[in-house]
Amino acid sequence: MPPKKQVEEKKVLLGRPGNNLKAGIVGLANVGKSTFFQAITRCPLGNPANYPFATIDPEEARVIVPSSRFDELVKIYKPASEVPAHLTVYDIAGLTKGASAGEGLGNAFLSHIRSVDSIYQVVRCFDDAEIIHIEGDVDPVRDLEIILGELRLKDIEFSQKALESAEKIAKRGGQSLEVKQKKEEMALIERIIKLLEDGQRVANQEWTPKEVETINSMFLLTAKPCIYLINLSEKDYLRKKNKHLLRIKEWVDKHSPGDLIIPFSVSLEERLSHMSEEEAAEELKSISAQSALPRIITTMREKLDLISFFTCGPDEVREWTIRKGTKAPQAAGVIHNDLMNTFILAQVMKYEDVVEYKDDAAIKSAGKLLQKGKDYVVEDGDVIYFRAGAGKN
Repeated sequence: MPPKKQVEEKKVLLGRPGNNLKAGIVGLANVGKSTFFQAITRCPLGNPANYPFATIDPEEARVIVPSSRFDELVKIYKPASEVPAHLTVYDIAGLTKGASAGEGLGNAFLSHIRSVDSIYQVVRCFDDAEIIHIEGDVDPVRDLEIILGELRLKDIEFSQKALESAEKIAKRGGQSLEVKQKKEEMALIERIIKLLEDGQRVANQEWTPKEVETINSMFLLTAKPCIYLINLSEKDYLRKKNKHLLRIKEWVDKHSPGDLIIPFSVSLEERLSHMSEEEAAEELKSISAQSALPRIITTMREKLDLISFFTCGPDEVREWTIRKGTKAPQAAGVIHNDLMNTFILAQVMKYEDVVEYKDDAAIKSAGKLLQKGKDYVVEDGDVIYFRAGAGKN
């Protein structure tokens, strides 16, 4: 008999499974978070104040996701309406040492981090006598240690409470399924506490699908994907050099392995944000540089396992955001619940075919219009028309 085909275990992702996922901008006070938020959203909040806690409640904005595919589809369909994809971004109050114990705006800060799905951590690597540093001087590795330390301490607190809760049930004894599950949970939580005490983040470990379900129920701060944004002076950004970069990389490799480091310059991005697109492009050309913002936005979407599908026609071209691994009916549900509930089939065109043929009828004639059912897993870049019951399309 032929060997049984191995069924690949579906990877369960840390975090909630939604499509409208949120990224929070965090860091110590006066590292450039609010200025970065203004630049990335082109959404001025007034002049960022030069003192801790200038941002008290998180500011929220939707950031347009740069997409060459969306731009190309707009050229092909020439629609009356264009709706690009968005990423929701929060500007969160600056953290201080002792936040986990309630210092400064500690509790509010940590609760705001708990409500987002991923973290942009802004790290200051520029000297400026006019912008005070809350710790007195510029030392990015110390700042990284402070933030990770506060998040770890809060996660240890959360984990110890979860351990106590599981222990109460496990102590009942017996062989019930619930008692067995709580004993397994206890062993997992004890492992989590140990790695947190050893200076590690939960997000950078390997977990089984069952373990992920437990971790997700704990809403741990260090279980969120993180991208480190290294805020350089414009001069250092242009020459691609800074004395702190090697130490930062060594720290991230040790405490947050696999996470990305993206150098950028808030001062440059802020300056560009006040220009028109044409003026900004001309300025970047004149200084032989590129804005880091497109990469910062698209990389976070990848971190969150988000992909895109498109709906296209003369009325509208729209880019929709879904989680990788989403099946066709659930993708239809992102447009409208009725489309998911009465789903019949998905008519799928591959982006490359749309670009090649530039006409839906030509794609159909070439046999490139694919009919897909309920089990079809939507692929990044698919152009889809959904057919549903009750006359809804």
